[in-house]
Amino acid sequence: MLESWNNGAAKAALVDFVEGSAQSVPVDERVAVFDNDGTLWCEKPAYIQLDYLVRRAADQVAADPSLATDPAYAAAQSGDLAWFGNAVEKHYNGDDSDLKTMAAALLKANAAATTDEFASRVAAFFADGTHPTLDRPYRACGYAPMIELLRYTEANGFTNYIVSGGGRDFMRPVTGELYGIPPERVVGSSVGVTYGDGDIAVTDKFEFMDDGPGKPVAIWSHIGRRPILAVGNSNGDLQMLEYATAGSRPSLGVLVRHDDPDREFDYIAGAEQALEQAAHRGWTVASIRDDWRTVFAGEAMPGAR
Repeated sequence: MLESWNNGAAKAALVDFVEGSAQSVPVDERVAVFDNDGTLWCEKPAYIQLDYLVRRAADQVAADPSLATDPAYAAAQSGDLAWFGNAVEKHYNGDDSDLKTMAAALLKANAAATTDEFASRVAAFFADGTHPTLDRPYRACGYAPMIELLRYTEANGFTNYIVSGGGRDFMRPVTGELYGIPPERVVGSSVGVTYGDGDIAVTDKFEFMDDGPGKPVAIWSHIGRRPILAVGNSNGDLQMLEYATAGSRPSLGVLVRHDDPDREFDYIAGAEQALEQAAHRGWTVASIRDDWRTVFAGEAMPGAR
């Protein structure tokens, strides 16, 4: 039971809730929602999906060199991930000029592909994709304590869903293998799709951003129940945790804090509001440094602290 977790306040809160007060909730109402980036798998130094999209854009430039006149495609061709990071940073500072250029290019990454073709591209990416600084395959960048938590909650009557700002159709091909979560229980941001000739095809039109206040909306739209357990790691998860813990039934909100530069990364940028609200609302903060005996799936288990 939660062998990858050190004994401490975070583990105790999880056990007390899952085996304690949550058992008073009918089984079909024991819904748990988990963010993905930074909660179930590593999100630094760049989102895994961004790496996939940049590689896909580079392939498109190779097939059509004229695309290199576009700054986003030029950055993809040269592997300049910093350009994409700067575009997002400029967005947070009120300048969306590069973000619009980036979005237009990345939305075309899989345009006109069928959903099966898209899934095959994602599977190929994960077959040989490697994290740029951790020197481990992307498919081995899932967090062992969180995967353990998924199995633990399931064993105690919960139905788990992934609710992520990441792309729904990027996650679905791999969540079964990585987390044991089937595609129908993956909720994420999405581009539009169309039907024709017996198949579903991806468009280049953005459909829904599953982040911030969009997460509770997506939860209700796709799941139809208020969760009683929510786990995230950033400001983008704040409203999801609020929604899960604002009901009348027993509930628990959990935030993963990235504070272990030796085994993973150390940052709170983008999580400041969530951490402040955790202290105010009594949510549990799980420290990677202090609460996790091991970080990644497949690593040797050290002695308990």
